[in-house]
Amino acid sequence: MTTATQTLSPIKSYAAQTASSPLAPFELERRSPLASDVEIEILYCGVCHSDLHQARNEWHNTIYPCVPGHEIVGRVSRVGAEVSKFKVGDLAAVGCMVDSCRSCPTCQAGLEQYCEQFPTFTYNGADKHSGKQTFGGYSKSIVVDEAFVLKVSPKLDLAATAPLLCAGITTYSPLRHWKVGKGQKVGIVGLGGLGHMGVKFAHAFGAHVVLFTTSPGKKEDALRLGADEVVVSRNPDEMKQHLGSFDFILDCVSADHDINEYLNLLKLDGTVTLVGAPEKPLPVAAFNLLLPRRQLAGSAIGGIAETQEMLDFCADHGIVSDIEVISMDQVNEAYERLLKSDVKYRFVIDMATL
Repeated sequence: MTTATQTLSPIKSYAAQTASSPLAPFELERRSPLASDVEIEILYCGVCHSDLHQARNEWHNTIYPCVPGHEIVGRVSRVGAEVSKFKVGDLAAVGCMVDSCRSCPTCQAGLEQYCEQFPTFTYNGADKHSGKQTFGGYSKSIVVDEAFVLKVSPKLDLAATAPLLCAGITTYSPLRHWKVGKGQKVGIVGLGGLGHMGVKFAHAFGAHVVLFTTSPGKKEDALRLGADEVVVSRNPDEMKQHLGSFDFILDCVSADHDINEYLNLLKLDGTVTLVGAPEKPLPVAAFNLLLPRRQLAGSAIGGIAETQEMLDFCADHGIVSDIEVISMDQVNEAYERLLKSDVKYRFVIDMATL
C-alpha cells in the first residue's frame, strides 16, 4: 500500500488566517491519492452557516489557517490502485466527513456521524494520514478515501446539488429516522437553508406540511416549495389553531426562540427534533413534555449510506436546493449576507472562478 510520506501538491484555495480576517487566497497542500483514495476536482462548493462560525472562531476551536467548505461536488481526476467504486471522470461528492474510526458500534451501524472516536471532519479536523489539519472545499481539489466519497447522478443540477451534502442530509436524516410519511402532519420551523430542504423532503415523503415562519412575506415561497399551510409563529391565534395536532416538528432555527410553543403543538407521542443550534440553551417547561407524553430530540447529519440514499432519492424525485451561485471572490460578501438571511436559500461557489 502507498505510504503517506509522499509528494504534496500545492492547491489554490481561500482561507481565513484569523478570526477577524476576511477569507483570502491561500496555497494549501494536498497529498496525492493513497491506494484507497479518490482525488476530486471541485466544481461547486456550498456555503454553510457552519463555515462562517468556523472561520470566525465562534465555536472557539478553529485551527488557522482555516479553509472551509463541506458541501462539495466535483469530478474524479485520479484514483488509488485499490479504488473500486469510482473511476476518472465520474461525478462525485463529499460532505461533512472524510473519515471515522470505522470500528465502533455506531460506525459499524453506518452512523459514522456519531463515531465514538469522533469523525474526521472535512475541514478543521485532523487528517489520519498526515496528522495535519483537514482543509475543505473552498479549494481546487480534495483527496478523500473512497469510503467517504458519494456518487452523484448526472440527472441532478450539480451546483444545486452541493448544499444537499449538509443542508439536505441534515433535514433528510431526521425525517427518515422518525418515519415521516403519508397520513402525518409535519411542521418545519424556519424557511432558511435547512428549512427549505425540510419542506421539500417532507412534501416528497407524502406528509401534510406546515411551515412556521416569523416572516409573513415567506408564505408564497413556502407554498411553492411544497408546504400545504403556512403559520406566522408570531401570531398567537394562528398558533392556537394547531395545538396538539402534530406528529412531528423539525426545528431548523438557530436563533433564540421559545421551544415550548412548538412542544404544545404536538399530539401524544409527537416529537420536536432540533437541527438548528441556538447559541443559548432553550428552556423547556417539564409539563410540556409530561402531558401528553412528548419528545424533544436532536439530530446531526447522516451517515455515508444514508447520504447516498438521499442523493439517489433526490435524483429520482428531481429535488435540489434553491441556490444563488457566486464567484470565489464574493464569499466574504456572502458571509455578511448570510448574517442578514439575505439569500434564497443557499450560496454555492463556482470553483472555476478560483
